[in-house]
Amino acid sequence: MCGIALIVGPGADADVTLFRQMMGALLPRGEVEETFEAGDLLAGTQRLRIVDRERAVQPWQSPDGRWLLCYNGEIFNYRQLRAELIGLGRALRSEGDTEVVLESFLQWGEHAVGRFRGEFAFAVADRETGWTYLARDPVGVKPLYWSNRGRRLHIASEVKALVPAGAPVWEVPPGHHGWAESPDAAPALEPYLDLLRLGEGQPPVEDADEAAKLLRQAVEDSVRVRVDTDLTVGVILSGGLDSSLVLSHVREMHPDCVALTIGAPGSDDLLYARRLTRDLGVAHETVDVRPADIRLGDVREAIRMSELTEYGDIINAVVAVPLFARIRQLGIKVVLTGDGSDELFGGYSMYDRIGPRASRRLFLHKIQNLHRTELQRVDRVSMGHGVEARVPYLDLSLVELAMRIPAGLKIREGTEKWIMRQAFADMLPEYVLRRPKSPMSHSSGLHERARLYRARFARLQRSFGYDLLDPVRRDFSVLLAQSGYDLDLAVEQSFARPDYTAAEHARDLAGALRWNAFGAILRPRVPAPRSGSAGAPADR
Repeated sequence: MCGIALIVGPGADADVTLFRQMMGALLPRGEVEETFEAGDLLAGTQRLRIVDRERAVQPWQSPDGRWLLCYNGEIFNYRQLRAELIGLGRALRSEGDTEVVLESFLQWGEHAVGRFRGEFAFAVADRETGWTYLARDPVGVKPLYWSNRGRRLHIASEVKALVPAGAPVWEVPPGHHGWAESPDAAPALEPYLDLLRLGEGQPPVEDADEAAKLLRQAVEDSVRVRVDTDLTVGVILSGGLDSSLVLSHVREMHPDCVALTIGAPGSDDLLYARRLTRDLGVAHETVDVRPADIRLGDVREAIRMSELTEYGDIINAVVAVPLFARIRQLGIKVVLTGDGSDELFGGYSMYDRIGPRASRRLFLHKIQNLHRTELQRVDRVSMGHGVEARVPYLDLSLVELAMRIPAGLKIREGTEKWIMRQAFADMLPEYVLRRPKSPMSHSSGLHERARLYRARFARLQRSFGYDLLDPVRRDFSVLLAQSGYDLDLAVEQSFARPDYTAAEHARDLAGALRWNAFGAILRPRVPAPRSGSAGAPADR
């Protein structure tokens, strides 16, 4: 995993100061800075060394120097692709996936992205023509943005790296690729895979036993390829169904693992996670955060780091920042998360309140928007601390399977993720299988404290210049409920009146104040952590 930045166009070397600012903004994403500078091209990476750590130096160049790659991500089937490329006569100089990305592109051209199984975003510069090819993974796990200024194209992994250019910022959509033939024009991007049409032409999986069998196989395989490393693997554990399932698999496949949990003392997440790790015999690191430990500065830092545009996602980022800060302190560079399962397999009660057709449309909408909500939080907060987060539930094989499983198997008799619970009933303890879904910030016991600062979120986001891409908007889940779960109306409302009104913010603040004042009376006093907001590890 890396942070990448490029400036392409005539006289790019005149923008060295801007390039330095771009690279500086991406500094936390890597361990080592690597750059290439020429008259018409400035390119660099902040590289987090995971695969072929000593030789996979970036920007990676073809032997003749014509092609240059800046790459962020992991290709999990790179060994198979590498063997195929060698069989086709291509001479490879390294053992990692970075070279495989460029060599695949040179061998198969634009069709190469269809062969990649992974989480990626990259740019390939053709120094002979001045053209630049951009590509992003189908779900949008890894980010990629661009802007134009002064007849030059600017490309980066994060919005904050493009803010110094002062021009509007645009996102490369998930599953899109294409060429920027002119540095002062928009890249011609088109989809190479339509995420929402996965599984078309295949029969639905309506039999519960068959669905459970296929789901079990797909989850096991997805976790297996993501723990193929000689490094310690962390698992972000809330003690809920999804993360507990990931931990159970990782424990069997990669014993050098550790579970990691954040929460207020006595919170549900800490209680469930501690019980599960004891039962599994897995090392456990906890970050105990008292609600009073969360201050405005913590909220500001979460917004600066995450670049998020919905209030609920920002609150989740506030909770996640101290957890990943602790992970970095521990020297763990690879973690797996349980994100995406709720969207794929019916983890939201709203699916049960509407008919099958409306439920299907809502399901597709949530999948389509993961890249700017949960996945953006996961990427920014993890990489903001030099940690690579992998998301096994969003492997394309699992997304495709979820497309084929009907809603009636995902939610049955009011039980969300019913098919998940059936498929893995013998693998998880009853107390995990019975635990209902609860949003991260709520189950950690920290939501209401972070909510005290909600009225300032939009102003803080603008202060960092992130509105060059998009402003902070009302939570879509709230809009959907207010619209009677009419998806079209909710989408219309999100653009007609993006932010909450002053009156709505005032009511929300009053509720948060009441909760915090009442909770302060009832909560037991806990000794403050020795340093910062993250407590000392409790269960390792």
